[in-house]
This record gives sequence, C-alpha cells and structure tokens, in this order.
Amino acid sequence: MRGSEFADLKAFVAIAERGNFSAAARTLAISPSALSQRIREFEARLGVRLFNRTTRSVGLTEQGQTLLDKIVPLFAGFDQAVAELMAENAEVAGSLRLNLSRVAAMYLLGPHLEAFHQAYPAVTLDITIQDTFSDIVAGRFDAGIRLGETLEKDMVAVRMGGRRASMVVASPELIERMGRPESPQDLHRFPCIRFRWPGAMNIYRWEFEKGSDVLEIDVDGPLIANDTAMMLKAAERGLGFAYLLDLEAREQIKAGRLMQLLPDWTPSFGGFYLYHASAKQMPKQLRAFIDFLSDRLNV
Repeated sequence: MRGSEFADLKAFVAIAERGNFSAAARTLAISPSALSQRIREFEARLGVRLFNRTTRSVGLTEQGQTLLDKIVPLFAGFDQAVAELMAENAEVAGSLRLNLSRVAAMYLLGPHLEAFHQAYPAVTLDITIQDTFSDIVAGRFDAGIRLGETLEKDMVAVRMGGRRASMVVASPELIERMGRPESPQDLHRFPCIRFRWPGAMNIYRWEFEKGSDVLEIDVDGPLIANDTAMMLKAAERGLGFAYLLDLEAREQIKAGRLMQLLPDWTPSFGGFYLYHASAKQMPKQLRAFIDFLSDRLNV
C-alpha cells in the first residue's frame, strides 16, 4: 500500500466515524476543502461513490459501508501493534550485571534493593562483590560502583552520594582502659586492627590530614584482615583501634558501641561513583538503575 492510499483510507474512516467533513478535517488537521478534494479523487480512482452528500449530512453508500467494515478492523490492528511496540519499548526489563566493592554493596545499594525491585520488578540484579579492581568490560559487567580514586579514566562515572571520610574508631571499654591518642603518632602505643588489600602483600598505612599536614602511619596490633566487616566486629569487641570508612562505623557510633578518635585528623575524599563503559545506546535497565540510585543517594 502506498502512503497516499493509506492517507486516503484514514480520511475515509475519519469522515465515516464523525459524520461530516468539518469534524473529520479538524481531526486530520487539514482544511475541509482539502479533505473534500482528497475524497473525490479517492472515489474517482476506485470508480465508486463512498458517500451520499447533502447540504446537511454525509452518509455512507452501500459500497462505502462495505469498505468501512473491512478497514476498521485493520486500523484497530495497526493501533494495537503500535501500542504493544511502545509498551514493550517502555518496559524496563532484563538482567543487570554489577560489580561492587563490599562497602558499596552493603551501605550504598543494600538499603535500596527492595525499593528498586518494587519500582522495576522485571529487572534482575546480578551482583558480584569484589574489593580488588575489576575490568568491567572484560568481565562483561554493565556497571560497577567503587571509590572514585580507583576508577579507570576512560569510564563514564556518575557520583553516588557525597564525599566520604576515613576515621579511627574504638570501643568505649578499650578507650577507658587505654586512653585516647592525642595525635596520629601516638597510635604506636595502642593496639590496632590492620587491613591488607585482598591479593596484596603490603599492609595499608593509615592516612591522616589536618589542614596542609598529611601523614601516613604504620601501626601495629593483634589482627590483620582483608575484610572490613571482620575488623568492625573486632573493634566493637575491644580488640583494637580500627581505621574504617564513615559509612561502615556510623551505626555503631550512633549506638554508642564505637567512638571516633582523632576527629581533627579525619581525611575526606571524593566518595563513590557508579561507572560504566561509554555506549551510544545505554540499556534501559542500566539507565533506570542509575537514575533510581542517583535520586536516592544524591540528595
């Protein structure tokens, strides 16, 4: 069917349904005279009269009614096909593979999983928790969430939440027994819980900032771990001082199970970012996930 024939049929159906040329012309956004001319030319090509016209009304001829009966179901089918295509395109569905650090998974995404599922029940989140750096392209991940300092420069990054800080914490019982350090250098006199990056040999040196002063301190103590959740529990039980992200310790501090030390020396940094490879056409489920999490964290 040529485009002009489809337009002729649309004009024919509009007149038949509305009963006059003026109303049909308004629906089609053309002038009544142009519509009348189109129908006359259409009837001439068909060799039949489709409408009986009077000065007061327009009615279908027998041939016109026959054509209408055949055309209306076809147009309804067209409308349904278009509506279904739009609905399919609008639905956010499918799997979304994410690579997150444990802290990002527990404290950034974890509290919002239920709400995301309620908003997008047809999306399945496939989450891999990995504290070491991962090439999300090679690993076939859609996106990752990590601290901004660890991202590859060719990634597209979206900030998730505000700036973060690292802090020294200890249980009230340990502080009462051993006292408080007055400066980062005093930590040599206290038992500390140390962190080793997964897969690495070196032990993390605690970092401190105060104005323009920047320090890195090697501490000592009874425990080395590559999991901050274990370090957090050990600190709560009084095993030693721990150096953790504010996100990890805030509930324990609020509940009085831990106390922050050396608050004037707390270093802050850029925080967490959701990152993904550049793509001209982003998957719908990734776009929905970014918008959802950004709205909840960037307030």
